Formats: sequence, structure tokens, C-alpha cells
Amino acid sequence: MKIDARLDPGSLDDIRDAARHAESAGYGGLWTSETAHDPFLPLVVAAEHTSHIELGCAVAVAFARNPMTVANAAHDLQRFSGGRFTLGLGTQVRSHVERRFSMPWSSPAARLEEFIHAVRAILGSWEEGTPLSFEGAFYRHTLMTAMFRPEPHGLGMPRIIIGGVGPAMVRTAGRAADGLLVHAFSTPSYLESVVLPAVTEGLDARGTLRTAFDVSCRVFLATGRTEDDIRAATEAVRRRIAFYGSTPAYQPVLEHHGWGELGSELNRLSRTDDPDRWATMAQLVDDQVLGTFAVIAPPAMAGAALVERYSGIADRLWYYTPYHPDSGLLDEVTAAVRDSSPARAERGSMPAGPVRES
Repeated sequence: MKIDARLDPGSLDDIRDAARHAESAGYGGLWTSETAHDPFLPLVVAAEHTSHIELGCAVAVAFARNPMTVANAAHDLQRFSGGRFTLGLGTQVRSHVERRFSMPWSSPAARLEEFIHAVRAILGSWEEGTPLSFEGAFYRHTLMTAMFRPEPHGLGMPRIIIGGVGPAMVRTAGRAADGLLVHAFSTPSYLESVVLPAVTEGLDARGTLRTAFDVSCRVFLATGRTEDDIRAATEAVRRRIAFYGSTPAYQPVLEHHGWGELGSELNRLSRTDDPDRWATMAQLVDDQVLGTFAVIAPPAMAGAALVERYSGIADRLWYYTPYHPDSGLLDEVTAAVRDSSPARAERGSMPAGPVRES
């Protein structure tokens, strides 16, 4: 199990320093996300100032783009990084795709699966020098003249992972991708009962071994060096759980635990005009719900708890921290994870490694 870190796109100097720190601290991978900033551009800087840490986006919104533009970015980042790039793709939700990006939405699982195949067809055409001929239900790429064909880099196809929560998207990951990024709004029970069986179903459909596929889990983490710090972090996590719990796409996780009514009420409140609705919603997330989704502890204890919860489930972990911990604090958690790893080995689970922040 690897521990990964998140790359926040601040200034160019911030990106450079964060990338160097993550690599020297022994993190397995460094990842960007697509919220307020582009997910690809910071990785160019990170690639220039590192030599061996894995780099990737987790995730870029596929439906805000098309396979050709994504293939261009992936090809260049694979070249700039010396073969260390992983392309992470996600669908986002319909309202964002249609209203924020002004792009079409339909059949998200099928469309994303075809998107992956189209990107691979384009990258393969460039590397192998073969004609481009991809025709699907959603995407068609049949023109590639010499002027627009990048030079082969010989570093292999970048790995492609997708973000998913529900069984349909998870099966899509197993059928078409090299890995799955599980949203933080998941629990170990949901992962074991719903996600991993769906991954296996998808892998079996294409005859791929589980060892060739990474399950990467984002984990809500509330930690700090003082009780006040932990309390503040806990409330930030509680608010974020309430936010995600109001989203219909994540209702199956709550229903799995018998909390479907909570999800319905959070969704109802989120659609009101009450200026205090987010605070009210957070109050509905009681300590039982909070503790099921999140690890809440000082660094040394948090590391042991992460190992206990996710051994045998995750190949990679990264921390979801909707507050602003310093890198040293998260390094302490990571060291505690590694110190706790023998317990994982004794139970016959996957080897330990780095976790990502969020």
C-alpha cells in the first residue's frame, strides 16, 4: 500500500517546493485534482523538479474535454516526466458538465469507457505510427496528418485510472482502466461489500488479474498536534461529509449503512434558501456517522488506524483533509503508517506504502 500526496497549484515556487518535498519524504505519488485549477499544468513543473515520484491527475473531468485534447496532454506529460505520468479521469456530475462546462451528458459509464478506449487508440497511433481509426458511439477519431502527429517517446502508454463510487462506474474501471480512485465518501464496509466485488467483476470480464490493477482510496482524516487542532479538523471533516452526503450520486453509501433518511434530509436542506443550511446539515452528521467515514486521531494513532481500516482493501491511500494541515503533520501520519505496517504483513495483507492528502 502506497501513501500519496496531493499537489496544490499555488505559485510556481510552491509547486516546485511541494514536489521536491513529497519525493524526498518518500511519498509514492503526487496528484493534482480539478477544482479551481487546471489539473495538468502543475504536473509539468513537478516533473521538472523530481526524478522518480509518480505524477498524476486525480481526476481531470473527462466530459469537459475530448479524447484528442486529453491524449495530447497525457502524451506530453508522459514524455516530460520520463514515463511517470498517470492519467486520472472522472465524469463529474451532470449539472457541472452541462451547466459549468457546457458539454453534453449521457450514459456516463459507457461514455467514459469509450473515452478511455479512444485515448488509448490515439496514443497508440502516435507511438506506433499507425493510421488513426477509432469509431465509437460517442467519439470518432479518423484523421491524423503528419503535422499534428507528435513524435513517439518510447516510454510506454501512461496508466489510466478513473474515479468512481457506484457499482456501474467501478465495474467500468475494472473493464477498461488500470486503476480506480475511490472517493473519500466511502467506508471500509462499503468498499469490501460493494466496490471490490464490482472491481473483480469488471476485471474478470476482460481477463485481467487484480495484481495489475490499483485501488486508490481517499480517506477523510482529522488530525492535529493539539486537542483544539483536532477538534477544528473534525468539524471541517463533518461539514464536508454533510456536503457530499447531500449529493444523490453518493446516496448508495449512506443506504448501505442504513442512513438513507439522513441522505434525503441532507439533500432537501441543500436545496433550500436558508443561509445557515450548511451548518444545519453538519449538525445532522452525528459522531457515529463521522467515525464511520473518517479517521480522527493525533498523528501516531491515526497511522495505526489507517493501517487497521484499509489493509487488504487499498493498494494506495491518500488523506482527504478539508482544512489546512502543514506538510510536516501529514508526514508524521505517514511515518506512523509505515511503523504500523508489520501488523498488516502479519495478517497477510498487501504491503504498506504511502498515502495522499486532499
